[in-house]
Order: sequence, then C-alpha cells, then structure tokens
Amino acid sequence: MSEENNIVQLKNIDVTFHDGEKDVTAVKNVSINVEKGDIFGVIGYSGAGKSTLVRVINLLQKPTKGEVIVNGQNLTELKPKELRSARRNIGMIFQHFNLMNSLSVFDNILFPLRDTKLSKSERKAKVSSLINLVGLDEHAKKYPSQLSGGQKQRVAIARALANDPEVLISDEATSALDPKTTTEILDLLSRLNKELGITVVIITHEMDAVKQICNRVAVMEKGSVIEEGSLLSIFGQPKQQLTKDFVNTSTRISNVLEEIHEAGLANQISGRVVQLNYLGESTNEPLVVSLYKRFGVEANILFSNIEQLQNTTVGIMLLSLTGDESSLDQALNYLNESKVNVKEINLKDEVNV
Repeated sequence: MSEENNIVQLKNIDVTFHDGEKDVTAVKNVSINVEKGDIFGVIGYSGAGKSTLVRVINLLQKPTKGEVIVNGQNLTELKPKELRSARRNIGMIFQHFNLMNSLSVFDNILFPLRDTKLSKSERKAKVSSLINLVGLDEHAKKYPSQLSGGQKQRVAIARALANDPEVLISDEATSALDPKTTTEILDLLSRLNKELGITVVIITHEMDAVKQICNRVAVMEKGSVIEEGSLLSIFGQPKQQLTKDFVNTSTRISNVLEEIHEAGLANQISGRVVQLNYLGESTNEPLVVSLYKRFGVEANILFSNIEQLQNTTVGIMLLSLTGDESSLDQALNYLNESKVNVKEINLKDEVNV
C-alpha cells in the first residue's frame, strides 16, 4: 500500500479515560491506513473501542498518544482555528441522526453552510442539490418529527456532505434502522462513494453491512485491531476467532450448528465433519464430486452458503465425510492444496466454530 494514496492515517493511537482513581484504555496502539476511495469498515462488538477510534479521525476524541493524519495534514498539531477548518473536510453521520427538531429538512442541511463564503442563493442551490442527491425532494419543508428513520438518516447524510468533505464517517448509522432501510442507506453510501469519489469509513457491529459495501475491514476487540485486510481475505480466510465468529454469524453456519445440537442430531451424523471456506477459482471446482472420484470419499452436505462479494464467489460449506482413514486424510490434503480453508469440527463438543 503506497503511503501517498492514504487519505486517513492513524499512527499508534492510544485513548485513555480517567474514571475516578482508575484509568480505562479504550484504544490501544492502533494504526490504520485508509486509502482514497476506500469504503473502510471497522467492526467489533459494543465496548470494542471502534466508536472511540473513529472519533479520533476528526479529533472529536483527542488521542492520549499517537498521530492523526488526514489528507496529509497532522490534525494533532493544529491550532483550534486550523482544526475547525480541517474538520470541514470530514463529514460525520450518527446512529441517532443528531438533527435539529426545530428546523426543517432544508434548514438542517443549510445549517453547516452558515459560516461559509457562499452567497445566499448559492447556499440555497447547494441545499436543493443535496436534497435531490439523497432522494428527499418531496420532504424539503418537513420537520424531523414528520420523517421516517431512513429519511432522517438521508437528511443527516446530506448535511454531512454540505461542506464537500473528502472523508465521510458513518458511526453505527444503520443500527437503528430496519433491514430494508439499512440496505437502502448502505446503497446510498456506496453510490456517493462512486459518484463523488468520497472515502467512507463505516463503524458497525454487523457483518452484513460490511459485506454489502466495504472493500477493506479492520476487526476490533478490547481496544485493539486484531485483524485487518481486504473484504475477501477477511470473509474468505478469517484468522482470529472473533473474525470467524462474525463470518459464521453472517453466513448462518453458527445457527446450523446450534440447530444440530438442539435437535439431538450430533450423534447421528457419521464420518468426519469439516467446515470449508473457499473463494474465487476454488468455487468452480466440483469439490464434492472430486472427493468421491479421486478418493472414494462420500460427502454429505450439511450446510452450504455461496455469495458474490466484489464480483468474487465466496463460499462456506459444512460436510460430513465418510471413507477409510487413509482416504479421508488424502481428501483433506487435496482440499487444502485446492486453496480451500479446512477446519475439522467435533459436533459432540462444539456448538460454535
């Protein structure tokens, strides 16, 4: 990754809060690079430190230690007036919208433009353009109380775009929305990324949101980034247990394993049970057929999920394999050599993979 392509660089970030006589470290030595044009996802459960980390990007949360560089400018070295100016280049949308209830849709979006050098007519034209961009033409005169959650979030997005930022931060912006509206808002963010060339950083605890639009992902746990990479590598070949948990929840394989146990089927499934994670060219291979033809190993498919992520096929499969031990070992070696990530599962002992 070329450093000159990075629009956001967080270098060795620590954030420590003082709680009475006790210090609480929310972010521990985190370094992240976000390239121009990325849709970069930061995923983790509540308390992982992801929201604290994202607020460091525009210094709404000042780091205890480390550097914050946005578009080549070290924000941690700026004076207050310079920082206020730099923040205009970083738009932010929140989970609960943060709209002003006493202002109309139009005036909420107009609000960030009040101190700019634009004329009154230029401001109005810009707000009208933003309202059209987020699909709210019929709601310009309405107030937040008259809008649905999805419409409120569209207003918040338009407001965040008012100063033409190069970076847009989404802090759990879809968590309060229903699944259909979540998909629509994520589609909107993806479209803005493509049409405006804006870099998007998404904070979420939902793997489905990451899958839908992100091209790079960082996984956080207890204040640290434990895994980072492309969406395909994170989803197709997760390394850390938390990452595997997110992937398994998203593909529903965890649900399947729980259902097997709850139904008392664990003792009825014969053979060796394996989970296969595969992507790209591997998915074009008739793996199950090959196992029988090459090694005489019969494969019973207990679960299968295949998706298209970034125009690449990504699959996960749960198989029970039966055959003699030597043939089974050869079959598993063959799968590994076929660039398939293989994990054996003991159904009697494991509920989660």
